[in-house]
Amino acid sequence: MNQTRMKTGKRIAPSHPGVDLLELIEDHGITQYRAAQALGVPQTRIMQIIKGQRSITADTALRLGRLFGMSPEYWMNRQAAYDLECAALAKGDEIDARVQPLVSN
Repeated sequence: MNQTRMKTGKRIAPSHPGVDLLELIEDHGITQYRAAQALGVPQTRIMQIIKGQRSITADTALRLGRLFGMSPEYWMNRQAAYDLECAALAKGDEIDARVQPLVSN
């Protein structure tokens, strides 16, 4: 698969949606604790998402969308894109070598 590479030829690590969440929290001038309270979730959930240790679920996406006035689909799409990038980095070359397309693009 065609991976994004830096000029050095090294693969760029995918950006977890927790990066976006931390930026929004900071932009709104609230703490992670305050965000968790407003979302009605444990603070550990927010902390783990921000650290990239936890995925954003549909439930969390609905809550984040409501809190920040954006669509929950944004969060689900960010999570899906991250998951696909990680899978492509881990298995993309193997899949390209083993799986032959039935149709051409």
